[in-house]
Amino acid sequence: MDDALVEEFGITGSVPDSPLPASWNIAPSKEIYIINENAETGARELKSASWGLIGHWYRDLAQARTSQSHAINARCESVAEKPTFRDSFRKRRCLVPVDGYYEWATALGQYRPKQPFFISRQDGHSLSLAGIWSTWVSPKGERIDSAAIITHEAIGALAPIHSRMPVLLPAARWQTWLDPEFRDVEDLLALLEYSEPDPRLTAHAVSDLVNAVRNDGPQLIEPIALGEPETLF
Repeated sequence: MDDALVEEFGITGSVPDSPLPASWNIAPSKEIYIINENAETGARELKSASWGLIGHWYRDLAQARTSQSHAINARCESVAEKPTFRDSFRKRRCLVPVDGYYEWATALGQYRPKQPFFISRQDGHSLSLAGIWSTWVSPKGERIDSAAIITHEAIGALAPIHSRMPVLLPAARWQTWLDPEFRDVEDLLALLEYSEPDPRLTAHAVSDLVNAVRNDGPQLIEPIALGEPETLF
């Protein structure tokens, strides 16, 4: 997967020594890929980070790990203000490349509550999710890179599934978003805005197997029939 991401995202800097294992069901605190710009060299890097941003104020590894489940996502409406996220939003932004993501239907939509869906691109290319990252250092010198995904209100055809969705950054915005020297909050928030999601997105219902983190494998993204409508698109 590393080679494909290097080409797709124009990686010119460092990459992980070994690729992350494939997973179809990543839980908080597990390693994910992120893409950032090196502040010293300006090179675009591919690295891994633990999912769930860790606040710098945690002094204990166990507490830091526990906190991650509450910080896997950052709402775009408050990312520039919340203490956990605001410093990273200004200085340490990233892309989170994924093959797809899951969303669970809410009671407000046309599907049964908590019905899981898998959302991806029809052409098989990665989704580029807007993210932020940071490095937590424990009193003992332990260092953990961690990251969160930025979300906003669901728009377009995805809205009937869930009220929120990740911010999907188009390639034309990557350079500005990743630039650690670009710190104007209003302009950064404007990069997260768009009126319609990528028209190449597709969504289909999947089984409840994905609800248990012990389950993993490509069977989790196999489509299941719901009747009418079977799929969103």
